[in-house]
Amino acid sequence: MKIVVVGGTGLIGSQVVALLRDSGHEALAAAPSTGVNTLTGEGLAQALAGADVVVDVPNSPSFDPQPALEFFTRSERNLTEAEKEAGVRHHVVLSIVGVDQVPDYGYYRAKVAQEEAVRNSGVPYSIVRATQFFEFIAPVMDMTTEGTEVHLPSLRLRPMASADVAAAVADAALGEPSYGVRDIAGPEIERLDRLGEITLAAKPDGRSIVTDETASPFAGMPDVLVGDDTAHLASTRYEDWLKKQS
Repeated sequence: MKIVVVGGTGLIGSQVVALLRDSGHEALAAAPSTGVNTLTGEGLAQALAGADVVVDVPNSPSFDPQPALEFFTRSERNLTEAEKEAGVRHHVVLSIVGVDQVPDYGYYRAKVAQEEAVRNSGVPYSIVRATQFFEFIAPVMDMTTEGTEVHLPSLRLRPMASADVAAAVADAALGEPSYGVRDIAGPEIERLDRLGEITLAAKPDGRSIVTDETASPFAGMPDVLVGDDTAHLASTRYEDWLKKQS
């Protein structure tokens, strides 16, 4: 099959492209750097010519609510219109576990709007919702560092390796449209402050963890990033993943 991976040069997209190519499929990495821009429509018709499946994994350049909303809604409108013209048979979009349970969090509202645009597009679809990636733990810690203290809330989440996310997305792309949502999550539920402690135990840098329920960007968020009993659980543990990063 020809599979176009929108956002195919990013963290998840590049791994999806590699997995699909290893499986013998023609996988095209579509991104502004490769001449495909979903915001403007540039290069979309050419990229989608002859495509069977589109994998939709780009991220908004801004996490602010309004720019994120504009990015996802405009991108989906341009992308799905081009898919219908090209006769694409399956649209796979990556979203976030619990995204529809946090109406006060602007970025999540933007992702909900993205999902709705896909559902209403008329293109057969599958939605894969993932929990937070392991790769985001360290950047969150950097964002909340004050001097030698890392301020993190006790939010519960079940993070997972981006490689496991990419594998689930690639698997969905090779299957039939589900017209529904599949939740995927990591194997263990941990508090975010505890994940910070695990990180610094593996890679000490002089900082310490302070539990702080007001620390951004997850201050006040309910425990939606754990999934429920229907979530498919990946096998990679955070401690094991950390060891491989050193």
